[in-house]
Amino acid sequence: MTVTDRMDHDRIRGVATRVLRAEAEALMAMADCPPEGFARATRIILGAKGRVVTSGMGKSGHIARKIAATLASTGTPALFLHPGEASHGDLGMVAPGDVCILLSNSGETRELSDLIQYTRRFDIPMIAITRVAGSTLARQADVALILPDKPEACAIGMAPTTSTTCTLALGDALAVALMEERGFKADAFHVFHPGGKLGAQFLRVRDVMHSGAALPQVTPATPMGETLIEMSAKGFGIAALVEDGTLQGVITDGDLRRNLDGLMGHNAGEVATRDPRTANPDMLLSEALGLMNRHKIGALFVVEDDNRLCGLVHIHDCLRAGVA
Repeated sequence: MTVTDRMDHDRIRGVATRVLRAEAEALMAMADCPPEGFARATRIILGAKGRVVTSGMGKSGHIARKIAATLASTGTPALFLHPGEASHGDLGMVAPGDVCILLSNSGETRELSDLIQYTRRFDIPMIAITRVAGSTLARQADVALILPDKPEACAIGMAPTTSTTCTLALGDALAVALMEERGFKADAFHVFHPGGKLGAQFLRVRDVMHSGAALPQVTPATPMGETLIEMSAKGFGIAALVEDGTLQGVITDGDLRRNLDGLMGHNAGEVATRDPRTANPDMLLSEALGLMNRHKIGALFVVEDDNRLCGLVHIHDCLRAGVA
């Protein structure tokens, strides 16, 4: 890298430092003194029988859309309404029982005027997020959440940067406050996030386990010849020792090797390992995988509370489900 390249490199990195510090300072100012109406806004949303409708124009619209998505995925029904579409028929999407959150840095975004008037006409609670306390939006709102009066991070001080970051963070704070007030738990989170890595983290053993005829099982009296056929036919390299429906032990490849001398003269009860590691059907799949890894085993039989055999989970099932 030449001296000139190094200077350009350092200069560009310096821009990143300046922008990040400017936005971080604004966030810290808001953290030190959260908007006065934050608790009231939270209570209004908690008391709503309908949905939260967010709206904003331009960059504020993008932030409003993200806030709606975060609320919806964390237990607060929400949707984004474009202010232009609202003025051309979509105001019908806003109903009694709803709450509107309207975003505008200046508080004077004219595209929001129809939404503002609609909320006032039909007595729909409206929460404003704006930087200007004396703006039209703030004055009309039931609760105005005022952003810190900090400069935008760009060189010309005009591009929405600091303001949108603060608005986004404030939306996150609202969503988390609502989650905690509602007692929103991990199980409920999984309902809204069934796909991808997040969904995989909440899968239960019962969601992937093999059951019924797929289970390799023998009785204590089963000859080892028949046991080997059962293990080969089911393809898991393991068999359950079952008596009266309850799991009494397991037979693995290791058990076969340990009893190789005269193996065919034994029955399954004589070869099996008693009191094996097991999983519960409601156990998180990630927990079952951890159990397999810790004990260096490739599969777990799944039992109900009374030790009745109900399934089998293999390490490959965990990997296919995305739990790793």
